[in-house]
Amino acid sequence: MPNTLVGLGPAKFLRIPSEGIVAAAVALALPRRPRIVLAAVFGIVLGALTLINFLDMGFTEYLGRSFNAILDWSLLGDAESYLEDTLGKTATVAVSVGAVVLVLLLFVLLALATVRLSNLLARHQRQATRGTLIAGVVWITCSSFGLQIAGGVPLASDRTANALEIKARQVRDTLHDEAEFRKVAKVDAFGNTPADQLVPDLRGKDMIFTFIESYGRSAIEDPIEAPGVDSTLDAQTKALAKAGFAAKSGWLTSATYGGSSWLGHSTTMSGLWVSNQQRYRTVMASDHLSITKAFQKTGDFDTVGVMPGIQKGWPEQSYYGLDKVYNAFQLGYQGPKFSWSTMPDQYALQQFQERVHSKRPADGKSRMSFLILTSSHQPWAPIPKMVPWDQLGDGSVFDAIQKAGNKASDVIADTTKSRQEYGKSVQYSVTALSEWLQRYGNDDTVLVFLGDHQPIARVSGNHANRDVPISIVAKDPKVLDAIDSWNWTDGLRPAHDAPVWKMSAFRDKFLTAYGSTPHPKTN
Repeated sequence: MPNTLVGLGPAKFLRIPSEGIVAAAVALALPRRPRIVLAAVFGIVLGALTLINFLDMGFTEYLGRSFNAILDWSLLGDAESYLEDTLGKTATVAVSVGAVVLVLLLFVLLALATVRLSNLLARHQRQATRGTLIAGVVWITCSSFGLQIAGGVPLASDRTANALEIKARQVRDTLHDEAEFRKVAKVDAFGNTPADQLVPDLRGKDMIFTFIESYGRSAIEDPIEAPGVDSTLDAQTKALAKAGFAAKSGWLTSATYGGSSWLGHSTTMSGLWVSNQQRYRTVMASDHLSITKAFQKTGDFDTVGVMPGIQKGWPEQSYYGLDKVYNAFQLGYQGPKFSWSTMPDQYALQQFQERVHSKRPADGKSRMSFLILTSSHQPWAPIPKMVPWDQLGDGSVFDAIQKAGNKASDVIADTTKSRQEYGKSVQYSVTALSEWLQRYGNDDTVLVFLGDHQPIARVSGNHANRDVPISIVAKDPKVLDAIDSWNWTDGLRPAHDAPVWKMSAFRDKFLTAYGSTPHPKTN
């Protein structure tokens, strides 16, 4: 059985498995009791491998990588929460119970099947021995001559043994990576930089860092998604210019794909390649300087986070150096959820304006804000629509919009519709952010906004890269002059050939561009 959806096909199940031949030979040589025990164990192992194959399919489809047996079990809880927001609690309970039952049946039935087969071999030992020898000779012949069936699939298969080897190597590499990454995280080019030497060229600025959920390169270049998104970016570039703002844009290669947004956030802010959950935990427990904490460390900035996607305790606040964080329950929203997204981006931005941005910090300080926008989160149904800013109120105005929108279950099952609606969701998020900036931005406002990762493979394509757009917008020409050497594209839409950096490179480039002096920390 292959471990990807694109690999599924009848040809894959017409191969001769070397492991089956070896298992038959061993079963024929064993007495009854050891044979039955071995057959049951063989069936359970087959069940486990089948389960891993299914998990690999799901992870490849949504996250662009295979399932990691060490790190990824914790993500299943997030998957359940996502299903509940998308399909409802009743459907999620039914799916969860059904999945557990199917897994148990998989293990039990495969164990019973292999025991039954071993008994058949024992009852017909002469024929079974002859058949096993013939199968072995055929396998060796097919392997030696490289014989293939339809689609170039080798007739002689050792897929199961290879899968076990790959997973064992993955476990070993994961454990090794954990130890090595701890060493890497202790080295910090700006770890000992004095407060007065951090971002001196941004003192007095109204700094805003914003991530737009699933805002990936495919939104700008995919033939289905791009036309609407590109026209929105171009229109908003012109609208911002009319309001006195200019922008430069480039590409960053994200550390994650299709999901696990927190890995993209932490990679950008820490300057470390945070590509899995273990690395994330290591970084969050470290004192490795984040961009946001650099502003807090100066002592000249109040630091605030607006996180409409956070619905539980968030200890990461300390790592990011945020003095105050507004979560989903602290923004006064009384309107409907839009699938996973707790509230529309426009409402979150208006609350940011009313609760944070419109108020002057105490003691003559400036402010650094960190926002995570969520309206472009899958399944991209229903999608909010822009309403007049002075009519947002407590969010109840979105009731009719939510009810008139698409059903998540209809969009999530249709690839073309998913791509279309994804593009519309990005248009909405970009429009909301741009209009907020035109409406409330001032001469000192500096907005850095980017995507956290590409959308899932079914939307971005099975061979899509991990690039996301990033833009810096400001009225003060000195802000953009400082990054002139980056060769980014003017406007909100980065050119196809604009520079591409690893997301982890951004922190040091940003801090250096705005006057920070490196003082390395090595332990």
